Amino acid sequence: MKNILYIAICLVSFPLFSQETMHPSPAQSKKIVITGGTIHIGNGQVISGNIIIEKGKLKIDMNAPALTGDIEHIDATGKQIYPGIIAPNTNLGLVEVSSTKSTVDNVELGDIHPNIRSIVAYNTDSKVINTLRSNGILLAQIVPSGGLIPGTSTVVQLDAWNWEDAAYALDNGVHLTMPALINRPSFMSFRRRDADVDQVKLGLERIDMARSFFKEAQAYLNEKTHAATNLKYEACKGLFDRSKSLYVNCDLVKEMLAAIHLAAEFNFKLVIVGGTDAWMIGDILKENKVAVILAEPHSLPATDDDAVDQPYKTGAMLQKAGVLFTICQDGSDGHSQQRNLVFQAGTMVAYGLTKEEALQAITLNAAKILGIDSRTGSLENGKDANLVICNGDILDMKSSTVTHAFIQGRAVNLDNKHSQLFERYKYKYSIK
Repeated sequence: MKNILYIAICLVSFPLFSQETMHPSPAQSKKIVITGGTIHIGNGQVISGNIIIEKGKLKIDMNAPALTGDIEHIDATGKQIYPGIIAPNTNLGLVEVSSTKSTVDNVELGDIHPNIRSIVAYNTDSKVINTLRSNGILLAQIVPSGGLIPGTSTVVQLDAWNWEDAAYALDNGVHLTMPALINRPSFMSFRRRDADVDQVKLGLERIDMARSFFKEAQAYLNEKTHAATNLKYEACKGLFDRSKSLYVNCDLVKEMLAAIHLAAEFNFKLVIVGGTDAWMIGDILKENKVAVILAEPHSLPATDDDAVDQPYKTGAMLQKAGVLFTICQDGSDGHSQQRNLVFQAGTMVAYGLTKEEALQAITLNAAKILGIDSRTGSLENGKDANLVICNGDILDMKSSTVTHAFIQGRAVNLDNKHSQLFERYKYKYSIK
Protein backbone atom coordinates (compact mmCIF):
# COMPACT_ATOMS: atom_id res chain seq x y z
CA MET A 1 0.00 0.00 0.00
CA LYS A 2 2.84 2.40 0.88
CA ASN A 3 4.54 1.65 -2.46
CA ILE A 4 1.33 2.38 -4.36
CA LEU A 5 0.89 5.67 -2.49
CA TYR A 6 4.52 6.65 -3.20
CA ILE A 7 4.12 5.94 -6.92
CA ALA A 8 0.89 7.94 -7.02
CA ILE A 9 2.54 10.94 -5.35
CA CYS A 10 5.43 10.78 -7.81
CA LEU A 11 3.11 10.66 -10.81
CA VAL A 12 1.16 13.66 -9.55
CA SER A 13 4.26 15.63 -8.61
CA PHE A 14 6.29 14.97 -11.78
CA PRO A 15 4.48 17.49 -14.01
CA LEU A 16 5.01 20.19 -11.40
CA PHE A 17 8.76 20.05 -11.90
CA SER A 18 8.37 20.51 -15.64
CA GLN A 19 6.49 23.81 -15.37
CA GLU A 20 8.04 27.25 -15.75
CA THR A 21 9.87 28.67 -12.75
CA MET A 22 9.27 32.23 -13.90
CA HIS A 23 8.03 34.85 -11.47
CA PRO A 24 7.20 38.58 -11.59
CA SER A 25 10.14 40.94 -11.43
CA PRO A 26 10.87 42.92 -8.25
CA ALA A 27 10.56 46.70 -8.13
CA GLN A 28 13.34 48.73 -9.74
CA SER A 29 16.24 49.03 -7.30
CA LYS A 30 18.86 51.00 -9.24
CA LYS A 31 18.94 53.65 -11.92
CA ILE A 32 18.89 52.29 -15.49
CA VAL A 33 20.56 54.21 -18.32
CA ILE A 34 19.83 53.20 -21.92
CA THR A 35 22.14 54.73 -24.51
CA GLY A 36 22.65 54.59 -28.25
CA GLY A 37 19.22 53.48 -29.43
CA THR A 38 16.77 55.06 -31.87
CA ILE A 39 13.84 56.26 -29.76
CA HIS A 40 10.33 56.04 -31.18
CA ILE A 41 8.38 58.35 -28.88
CA GLY A 42 4.97 56.97 -29.87
CA ASN A 43 3.50 60.30 -30.94
CA GLY A 44 5.05 60.26 -34.41
CA GLN A 45 8.48 61.53 -33.37
CA VAL A 46 11.71 59.57 -33.79
CA ILE A 47 14.80 60.89 -32.01
CA SER A 48 18.34 59.89 -31.08
CA GLY A 49 19.02 60.23 -27.39
CA ASN A 50 19.27 58.42 -24.09
CA ILE A 51 16.69 57.12 -21.64
CA ILE A 52 17.04 57.22 -17.88
CA ILE A 53 14.71 55.09 -15.77
CA GLU A 54 14.51 55.95 -12.10
CA LYS A 55 11.86 54.86 -9.58
CA GLY A 56 9.83 53.42 -12.43
CA LYS A 57 9.63 56.70 -14.35
CA LEU A 58 11.08 57.85 -17.67
CA LYS A 59 13.38 60.70 -18.54
CA ILE A 60 14.71 61.51 -21.99
CA ASP A 61 18.26 62.89 -21.90
CA MET A 62 19.63 64.35 -25.14
CA ASN A 63 23.10 64.72 -23.62
CA ALA A 64 25.48 61.91 -22.78
CA PRO A 65 24.52 60.83 -19.23
CA ALA A 66 27.07 59.97 -16.57
CA LEU A 67 27.67 56.22 -16.42
CA THR A 68 29.23 56.20 -12.97
CA GLY A 69 27.85 55.09 -9.64
CA ASP A 70 25.32 52.39 -8.88
CA ILE A 71 23.59 52.17 -12.24
CA GLU A 72 22.66 49.55 -14.82
CA HIS A 73 23.85 50.55 -18.27
CA ILE A 74 22.21 49.10 -21.39
CA ASP A 75 23.94 49.80 -24.70
CA ALA A 76 21.18 49.88 -27.31
CA THR A 77 23.37 50.97 -30.21
CA GLY A 78 21.79 49.85 -33.47
CA LYS A 79 18.53 48.92 -31.73
CA GLN A 80 15.05 50.45 -31.68
CA ILE A 81 13.31 51.62 -28.49
CA TYR A 82 9.52 51.70 -28.40
CA PRO A 83 6.73 52.35 -25.89
CA GLY A 84 5.17 49.19 -24.52
CA ILE A 85 2.41 47.94 -26.85
CA ILE A 86 -1.17 48.00 -25.49
CA ALA A 87 -3.69 45.28 -26.38
CA PRO A 88 -7.31 46.50 -26.04
CA ASN A 89 -10.49 44.41 -25.93
CA THR A 90 -9.06 41.02 -25.01
CA ASN A 91 -10.13 38.07 -22.85
CA LEU A 92 -6.50 37.40 -21.95
CA GLY A 93 -6.28 35.77 -18.52
CA LEU A 94 -10.01 35.03 -18.58
CA VAL A 95 -9.74 32.23 -21.12
CA GLU A 96 -6.89 29.73 -21.22
CA VAL A 97 -8.19 26.99 -23.53
CA SER A 98 -11.43 28.05 -25.20
CA SER A 99 -12.55 24.47 -25.77
CA THR A 100 -12.10 23.56 -22.08
CA LYS A 101 -14.96 24.94 -20.02
CA SER A 102 -13.11 24.90 -16.71
CA THR A 103 -10.55 27.39 -18.08
CA VAL A 104 -13.13 29.85 -19.43
CA ASP A 105 -14.30 32.61 -17.09
CA ASN A 106 -15.27 35.58 -19.26
CA VAL A 107 -19.05 35.15 -19.43
CA GLU A 108 -21.60 35.64 -16.63
CA LEU A 109 -25.22 34.42 -16.63
CA GLY A 110 -27.81 37.12 -17.21
CA ASP A 111 -28.31 40.03 -19.56
CA ILE A 112 -27.55 43.27 -17.73
CA HIS A 113 -24.83 43.27 -15.08
CA PRO A 114 -22.41 46.21 -15.36
CA ASN A 115 -21.31 45.44 -11.79
CA ILE A 116 -19.52 42.27 -12.94
CA ARG A 117 -15.79 43.02 -12.75
CA SER A 118 -13.58 41.19 -15.22
CA ILE A 119 -10.48 41.86 -13.12
CA VAL A 120 -11.43 39.53 -10.27
CA ALA A 121 -11.37 36.57 -12.68
CA TYR A 122 -8.05 37.55 -14.25
CA ASN A 123 -5.50 34.74 -14.05
CA THR A 124 -1.99 36.16 -13.75
CA ASP A 125 -0.56 32.63 -14.12
CA SER A 126 -1.90 32.21 -17.66
CA LYS A 127 0.72 30.69 -19.96
CA VAL A 128 -0.53 32.97 -22.75
CA ILE A 129 0.53 36.20 -21.03
CA ASN A 130 4.25 35.55 -21.42
CA THR A 131 3.90 35.07 -25.19
CA LEU A 132 2.60 38.64 -25.46
CA ARG A 133 5.44 40.17 -23.46
CA SER A 134 8.06 38.63 -25.72
CA ASN A 135 6.53 40.55 -28.64
CA GLY A 136 6.49 43.85 -26.75
CA ILE A 137 2.90 43.84 -25.49
CA LEU A 138 3.04 45.02 -21.87
CA LEU A 139 -0.52 46.21 -21.09
CA ALA A 140 -3.94 44.79 -21.93
CA GLN A 141 -7.60 45.65 -21.44
CA ILE A 142 -9.40 42.68 -19.88
CA VAL A 143 -12.99 42.56 -21.16
CA PRO A 144 -16.00 40.44 -20.15
CA SER A 145 -18.56 39.18 -22.64
CA GLY A 146 -22.05 37.71 -22.81
CA GLY A 147 -25.42 39.43 -22.45
CA LEU A 148 -26.45 42.96 -23.34
CA ILE A 149 -24.24 44.71 -20.76
CA PRO A 150 -21.65 42.10 -19.75
CA GLY A 151 -19.72 44.13 -17.17
CA THR A 152 -16.70 46.38 -16.65
CA SER A 153 -13.18 46.07 -17.99
CA THR A 154 -9.81 46.82 -16.41
CA VAL A 155 -6.43 47.63 -17.91
CA VAL A 156 -3.71 45.35 -16.52
CA GLN A 157 0.07 45.28 -16.70
CA LEU A 158 1.38 41.89 -17.72
CA ASP A 159 3.83 41.05 -14.92
CA ALA A 160 2.06 40.43 -11.63
CA TRP A 161 1.56 37.94 -8.79
CA ASN A 162 -2.20 38.45 -8.58
CA TRP A 163 -4.99 40.58 -10.01
CA GLU A 164 -4.51 43.27 -7.38
CA ASP A 165 -0.90 43.72 -8.51
CA ALA A 166 -1.90 43.55 -12.17
CA ALA A 167 -4.57 46.29 -12.08
CA TYR A 168 -3.27 49.36 -13.92
CA ALA A 169 -6.56 51.21 -14.50
CA LEU A 170 -9.28 49.59 -12.42
CA ASP A 171 -12.87 49.22 -13.69
CA ASN A 172 -12.55 52.07 -16.17
CA GLY A 173 -15.00 50.94 -18.84
CA VAL A 174 -18.52 49.53 -19.15
CA HIS A 175 -19.29 47.32 -22.14
CA LEU A 176 -22.45 46.96 -24.20
CA THR A 177 -23.08 44.46 -26.98
CA MET A 178 -25.14 46.17 -29.67
CA PRO A 179 -27.82 43.84 -31.06
CA ALA A 180 -27.55 43.03 -34.76
CA LEU A 181 -29.75 45.39 -36.76
CA ILE A 182 -30.01 43.27 -39.86
CA ASN A 183 -32.42 40.60 -41.05
CA ARG A 184 -30.27 37.76 -42.30
CA PRO A 185 -31.44 35.32 -44.99
CA SER A 186 -33.38 32.30 -43.77
CA PHE A 187 -30.58 29.91 -44.75
CA MET A 188 -28.46 31.57 -42.04
CA SER A 189 -30.90 30.40 -39.36
CA PHE A 190 -30.12 27.28 -37.39
CA ARG A 191 -33.82 26.73 -36.74
CA ARG A 192 -36.56 27.27 -39.33
CA ARG A 193 -38.73 29.30 -36.97
CA ASP A 194 -35.92 31.88 -36.74
CA ALA A 195 -36.64 32.83 -40.35
CA ASP A 196 -39.96 34.37 -39.27
CA VAL A 197 -38.41 36.57 -36.55
CA ASP A 198 -37.84 40.25 -37.35
CA GLN A 199 -34.27 40.55 -36.10
CA VAL A 200 -34.18 44.33 -36.54
CA LYS A 201 -37.30 44.77 -34.41
CA LEU A 202 -35.83 42.42 -31.82
CA GLY A 203 -32.58 44.38 -31.83
CA LEU A 204 -34.35 47.73 -31.39
CA GLU A 205 -36.25 46.30 -28.43
CA ARG A 206 -32.96 45.32 -26.80
CA ILE A 207 -31.56 48.80 -27.39
CA ASP A 208 -34.65 50.19 -25.67
CA MET A 209 -33.95 47.76 -22.81
CA ALA A 210 -30.46 49.26 -22.42
CA ARG A 211 -31.86 52.79 -22.66
CA SER A 212 -34.42 52.06 -19.94
CA PHE A 213 -31.70 50.65 -17.71
CA PHE A 214 -29.52 53.74 -18.11
CA LYS A 215 -32.51 55.99 -17.35
CA GLU A 216 -33.17 54.06 -14.16
CA ALA A 217 -29.47 54.25 -13.23
CA GLN A 218 -29.48 58.01 -13.89
CA ALA A 219 -32.52 58.52 -11.67
CA TYR A 220 -30.96 56.38 -8.93
CA LEU A 221 -27.66 58.29 -9.05
CA ASN A 222 -29.46 61.64 -8.92
CA GLU A 223 -30.94 60.68 -5.54
CA LYS A 224 -28.96 61.92 -2.55
CA THR A 225 -29.82 58.93 -0.37
CA HIS A 226 -30.95 55.38 -1.10
CA ALA A 227 -33.02 52.95 0.88
CA ALA A 228 -30.80 50.19 -0.50
CA THR A 229 -27.64 50.10 -2.55
CA ASN A 230 -28.08 48.93 -6.14
CA LEU A 231 -24.75 47.58 -7.35
CA LYS A 232 -25.74 47.64 -11.02
CA TYR A 233 -26.64 51.31 -10.91
CA GLU A 234 -23.59 52.16 -8.81
CA ALA A 235 -21.36 50.56 -11.46
CA CYS A 236 -22.69 53.08 -14.01
CA LYS A 237 -21.71 56.16 -12.00
CA GLY A 238 -18.50 56.61 -13.96
CA LEU A 239 -20.44 56.71 -17.22
CA PHE A 240 -22.50 59.69 -16.09
CA ASP A 241 -19.54 61.66 -14.69
CA ARG A 242 -17.47 60.62 -17.76
CA SER A 243 -14.69 59.02 -15.74
CA LYS A 244 -15.52 55.78 -17.58
CA SER A 245 -16.18 55.10 -21.25
CA LEU A 246 -19.01 53.10 -22.77
CA TYR A 247 -17.54 50.48 -25.11
CA VAL A 248 -20.12 49.34 -27.66
CA ASN A 249 -19.44 46.26 -29.76
CA CYS A 250 -20.90 46.79 -33.23
CA ASP A 251 -19.91 46.72 -36.91
CA LEU A 252 -22.63 48.02 -39.23
CA VAL A 253 -23.31 51.70 -39.92
CA LYS A 254 -26.84 51.60 -38.52
CA GLU A 255 -25.57 49.92 -35.36
CA MET A 256 -22.85 52.53 -34.86
CA LEU A 257 -25.36 55.34 -35.44
CA ALA A 258 -27.65 53.78 -32.83
CA ALA A 259 -24.69 53.66 -30.40
CA ILE A 260 -23.87 57.33 -31.08
CA HIS A 261 -27.50 58.31 -30.48
CA LEU A 262 -27.63 56.33 -27.22
CA ALA A 263 -24.36 57.82 -25.94
CA ALA A 264 -25.45 61.37 -26.88
CA GLU A 265 -28.70 60.96 -24.97
CA PHE A 266 -26.80 60.36 -21.71
CA ASN A 267 -23.61 62.31 -22.54
CA PHE A 268 -21.46 59.17 -22.35
CA LYS A 269 -17.91 58.94 -23.67
CA LEU A 270 -18.29 56.42 -26.50
CA VAL A 271 -15.84 53.92 -27.96
CA ILE A 272 -16.90 51.70 -30.86
CA VAL A 273 -15.41 48.19 -30.71
CA GLY A 274 -15.27 46.25 -33.96
CA GLY A 275 -16.23 49.09 -36.31
CA THR A 276 -15.97 47.10 -39.55
CA ASP A 277 -17.88 49.79 -41.48
CA ALA A 278 -16.40 52.73 -39.57
CA TRP A 279 -14.65 53.94 -42.73
CA MET A 280 -18.06 54.83 -44.18
CA ILE A 281 -18.91 57.36 -41.44
CA GLY A 282 -15.54 58.80 -40.48
CA ASP A 283 -16.88 62.37 -40.54
CA ILE A 284 -19.74 61.47 -38.17
CA LEU A 285 -17.38 59.67 -35.78
CA LYS A 286 -15.02 62.65 -35.72
CA GLU A 287 -17.87 65.13 -35.22
CA ASN A 288 -19.14 63.17 -32.22
CA LYS A 289 -15.63 62.53 -30.84
CA VAL A 290 -16.10 58.77 -31.01
CA ALA A 291 -12.98 56.60 -30.82
CA VAL A 292 -12.78 53.21 -32.52
CA ILE A 293 -11.11 49.94 -31.54
CA LEU A 294 -10.91 48.25 -34.93
CA ALA A 295 -11.28 44.51 -35.20
CA GLU A 296 -8.21 42.72 -36.54
CA PRO A 297 -7.01 43.94 -39.96
CA HIS A 298 -6.24 40.34 -40.95
CA SER A 299 -9.81 39.44 -41.80
CA LEU A 300 -12.18 39.09 -44.73
CA PRO A 301 -14.36 41.97 -45.98
CA ALA A 302 -17.70 42.35 -44.24
CA THR A 303 -19.77 42.00 -47.43
CA ASP A 304 -19.34 40.85 -51.02
CA ASP A 305 -19.51 44.49 -52.15
CA ASP A 306 -16.50 45.58 -50.09
CA ALA A 307 -13.01 45.71 -51.56
CA VAL A 308 -11.04 42.58 -50.78
CA ASP A 309 -8.42 44.66 -48.95
CA GLN A 310 -10.89 46.86 -47.04
CA PRO A 311 -9.98 45.55 -43.53
CA TYR A 312 -6.31 46.35 -44.22
CA LYS A 313 -6.91 49.96 -45.25
CA THR A 314 -9.69 50.95 -42.82
CA GLY A 315 -7.11 52.24 -40.34
CA ALA A 316 -5.58 54.61 -42.88
CA MET A 317 -9.04 55.88 -43.83
CA LEU A 318 -9.88 56.63 -40.19
CA GLN A 319 -6.48 58.30 -39.76
CA LYS A 320 -7.23 60.55 -42.74
CA ALA A 321 -10.68 61.35 -41.33
CA GLY A 322 -9.14 62.40 -38.01
CA VAL A 323 -10.74 59.60 -35.99
CA LEU A 324 -8.85 58.32 -32.95
CA PHE A 325 -8.43 54.56 -33.40
CA THR A 326 -6.50 51.52 -32.32
CA ILE A 327 -6.77 47.84 -33.25
CA CYS A 328 -7.57 44.63 -31.40
CA GLN A 329 -7.43 40.91 -32.02
CA ASP A 330 -10.99 39.72 -31.44
CA GLY A 331 -12.63 36.32 -31.82
CA SER A 332 -13.04 33.36 -29.49
CA ASP A 333 -9.30 32.65 -29.55
CA GLY A 334 -8.29 36.30 -29.54
CA HIS A 335 -6.35 35.90 -26.29
CA SER A 336 -3.88 33.47 -27.87
CA GLN A 337 -3.45 35.61 -31.00
CA GLN A 338 -2.80 38.92 -29.22
CA ARG A 339 0.94 38.40 -29.65
CA ASN A 340 0.45 39.17 -33.35
CA LEU A 341 -1.04 42.60 -32.69
CA VAL A 342 2.15 44.43 -33.65
CA PHE A 343 2.36 42.59 -36.96
CA GLN A 344 -1.25 43.43 -37.79
CA ALA A 345 -0.37 47.07 -37.24
CA GLY A 346 2.55 46.48 -39.59
CA THR A 347 0.16 45.25 -42.27
CA MET A 348 -1.65 48.59 -42.15
CA VAL A 349 1.64 50.28 -43.09
CA ALA A 350 1.39 48.61 -46.49
CA TYR A 351 -2.12 50.05 -46.88
CA GLY A 352 -1.72 53.74 -46.20
CA LEU A 353 -0.35 54.37 -42.71
CA THR A 354 3.21 55.44 -42.02
CA LYS A 355 5.23 53.27 -39.63
CA GLU A 356 5.00 55.86 -36.88
CA GLU A 357 1.22 56.22 -37.35
CA ALA A 358 0.82 52.44 -37.08
CA LEU A 359 2.99 52.40 -33.95
CA GLN A 360 1.01 55.28 -32.45
CA ALA A 361 -2.22 53.37 -33.11
CA ILE A 362 -1.16 50.56 -30.75
CA THR A 363 0.60 52.76 -28.17
CA LEU A 364 -0.47 56.36 -27.57
CA ASN A 365 -3.83 56.06 -29.37
CA ALA A 366 -4.69 52.95 -27.37
CA ALA A 367 -3.66 54.71 -24.15
CA LYS A 368 -5.89 57.70 -24.98
CA ILE A 369 -8.87 55.48 -25.73
CA LEU A 370 -8.37 53.54 -22.49
CA GLY A 371 -7.86 56.74 -20.47
CA ILE A 372 -4.28 56.00 -19.38
CA ASP A 373 -2.33 58.36 -21.68
CA SER A 374 -1.21 60.54 -18.76
CA ARG A 375 0.78 57.54 -17.46
CA THR A 376 1.81 55.54 -20.52
CA GLY A 377 1.56 55.12 -24.28
CA SER A 378 4.58 57.24 -25.21
CA LEU A 379 8.18 57.72 -24.11
CA GLU A 380 7.86 61.12 -22.47
CA ASN A 381 9.34 62.58 -19.31
CA GLY A 382 7.51 61.58 -16.14
CA LYS A 383 5.54 58.72 -17.63
CA ASP A 384 5.79 55.12 -16.42
CA ALA A 385 8.81 53.32 -17.81
CA ASN A 386 6.84 50.89 -19.99
CA LEU A 387 9.13 50.28 -22.94
CA VAL A 388 10.76 47.66 -25.13
CA ILE A 389 14.13 47.45 -26.86
CA CYS A 390 14.09 45.62 -30.15
CA ASN A 391 16.47 44.35 -32.79
CA GLY A 392 14.86 45.37 -36.07
CA ASP A 393 11.44 46.87 -36.70
CA ILE A 394 8.89 45.80 -34.06
CA LEU A 395 6.12 45.94 -36.70
CA ASP A 396 7.95 43.51 -38.97
CA MET A 397 7.56 39.82 -38.15
CA LYS A 398 10.78 38.93 -39.99
CA SER A 399 13.14 41.34 -38.25
CA SER A 400 11.51 41.96 -34.85
CA THR A 401 13.29 40.47 -31.84
CA VAL A 402 12.55 42.04 -28.46
CA THR A 403 15.68 41.93 -26.30
CA HIS A 404 14.52 43.95 -23.25
CA ALA A 405 11.18 44.95 -21.80
CA PHE A 406 10.38 47.13 -18.79
CA ILE A 407 7.08 47.60 -16.97
CA GLN A 408 7.15 50.56 -14.57
CA GLY A 409 10.94 50.28 -14.57
CA ARG A 410 11.02 46.56 -13.79
CA ALA A 411 12.99 44.38 -16.21
CA VAL A 412 10.53 41.74 -17.43
CA ASN A 413 11.46 38.11 -18.11
CA LEU A 414 10.88 37.47 -21.83
CA ASP A 415 10.87 33.69 -21.55
CA ASN A 416 7.67 31.81 -22.40
CA LYS A 417 6.31 28.34 -23.09
CA HIS A 418 7.01 28.65 -26.80
CA SER A 419 10.68 29.53 -26.35
CA GLN A 420 11.09 26.79 -23.75
CA LEU A 421 9.71 24.18 -26.14
CA PHE A 422 11.96 25.53 -28.88
CA GLU A 423 15.02 25.11 -26.66
CA ARG A 424 13.84 21.67 -25.53
CA TYR A 425 13.61 20.23 -29.03
CA LYS A 426 16.64 22.10 -30.31
CA TYR A 427 18.57 20.25 -27.62
CA LYS A 428 16.92 16.93 -28.44
CA TYR A 429 17.87 17.09 -32.11
CA SER A 430 21.29 18.70 -31.48
CA ILE A 431 20.45 21.82 -33.50
CA LYS A 432 23.04 24.53 -33.12
